Amino acid sequence: MKSLKLSVSLVFLVLFQWGLSAQESQTEKPAIIPQPAEIEWKEGFFTLQERTVVCFNSGAEASAAWLQRLLKNTYTQSYTMKGENCNGFSLNLDPNLEETLGKEGYNLNISSSVVSLEAASEAGLFYGIQTIRQMFPAEIENKKVSEEIKLPQGSISDSPKYEWRGSMLDIARSFFGPDYIKKHLDRMAVYKLNRLHLHLTDDQGWRIEIKQKPKLTELGSKGAVKGGRSGYLTQEEYKEIQEYAAARNIVIVPEIDMPGHIYSALMAYPELNCDEFANIEPRLATPPQLFHEYTVGWSKLCLDKPEIYDFVATVLSEMAEITTGDYLHIGGDEIEDERYKEFVIKADSIVRGLGKTTIGWEEVTQAQVDSTLISQRWNGKTNSVVNTPIIESICSSFYYDHANVPGQEMTNNWCKEDGVSLKDAYTFKVKNPNTIGVEAPVWTEMVLSNEAADDRFWPRTIAMAEVGWSEEENKDYKNFIKRLSEHGLRLDLMDVHYFRTPEVEWNSDRNKGVFSEFMPKSKF
Repeated sequence: MKSLKLSVSLVFLVLFQWGLSAQESQTEKPAIIPQPAEIEWKEGFFTLQERTVVCFNSGAEASAAWLQRLLKNTYTQSYTMKGENCNGFSLNLDPNLEETLGKEGYNLNISSSVVSLEAASEAGLFYGIQTIRQMFPAEIENKKVSEEIKLPQGSISDSPKYEWRGSMLDIARSFFGPDYIKKHLDRMAVYKLNRLHLHLTDDQGWRIEIKQKPKLTELGSKGAVKGGRSGYLTQEEYKEIQEYAAARNIVIVPEIDMPGHIYSALMAYPELNCDEFANIEPRLATPPQLFHEYTVGWSKLCLDKPEIYDFVATVLSEMAEITTGDYLHIGGDEIEDERYKEFVIKADSIVRGLGKTTIGWEEVTQAQVDSTLISQRWNGKTNSVVNTPIIESICSSFYYDHANVPGQEMTNNWCKEDGVSLKDAYTFKVKNPNTIGVEAPVWTEMVLSNEAADDRFWPRTIAMAEVGWSEEENKDYKNFIKRLSEHGLRLDLMDVHYFRTPEVEWNSDRNKGVFSEFMPKSKF
């Protein structure tokens, strides 16, 4: 009798535990970042079959190729075909959806037999595919997944809060070449970022080939901060980077910093200086010396010389010619000169004459620039005399060259002494109605390797991505931390050397070997 009761109890216990396990599997939902605008999960799953079709309508060919590349890392044999309403995966490009979804939004519906994705543009379809990507096991990032893949049934209707969701990499102080830039673009794409701002010139180095001014790279590219790397992008490399970015719906925004932060050009073309180098103060270097230190705000073009505008026009014209995006960034920060406003107005006019939109750091709005100019705010202290669109890059939330945690080595702290935390990034609130988006820079005075750059960018850039995409009412920091923890393994498998923020319980295999966390039994 005891044996029967025990057996019944064991059966009941097994069934109870199985029920809990089944319930948990039903309730555990994908950790999607950025948080979608509207999301409704349902009971049941879409199970990926051993053979599946990706069907698409006219205009969605590239999106079908992206999705098939994703499926290539699974056990399924997939093939594409033109058509609509297929079982498997169905991609539909419909420009009429722009009225409800905007240019970058998407609708994703998952039933037991179909994963249906629709958008007004290829960008929208691409972002929907990134959401699907995050539903797949993290292992899909670098190896074939052989285990059965189930996607939860549900529907998502999603679109971004801001049109500008950017990351900035300073390759002037320490050089980062095409390989790293492409890796960064790949990582940006996962989190639906769409602008990469390249800071191409500064006192330490000139990093873009200008064929009409060859000494800019022959001489000006040789410098870097102490321990940093020198070098430059050829125009062909720059074009290739833009093509690579465009395939991922990312626009490259080039910055030629002027009239200050310009010593690398002053060294290459000394005629841009005033007599006796009166424009260089304090005199930290003079031509033909290179500059390897960190100090900024000490060099400028000789604004008394009208001929400097020939140089400015030549450089900007060549940049406009090789830049496929709509923007040219003219820098314009940290300069005091009685002719500064005159310079900014002329530089803005040159850019607009080339058919591009001007961007400048917020100081440029002290001048009566055109209202189409985009102001990039980094300290919020400028008294603007014009009303322009704004990119928010406030240093206390978005300068990721600052420490992840207080006291982190080889980081800046001039804006915020205790660093810029993950929470500082996530909890930033936009107040100016002219804001078109957010962007987080990494300045590279103390960022001397690819691993260090990863450490500064990630995971704080993921927090900024949600600020740029998700509406405030859909954001919750505790929930974000929980979702972010599930991205640790994915980042590991993407070879991202991210900073392991202590408050996140990372799901991660980094630095684990075959014996990690193993303890042999003392008795057998």
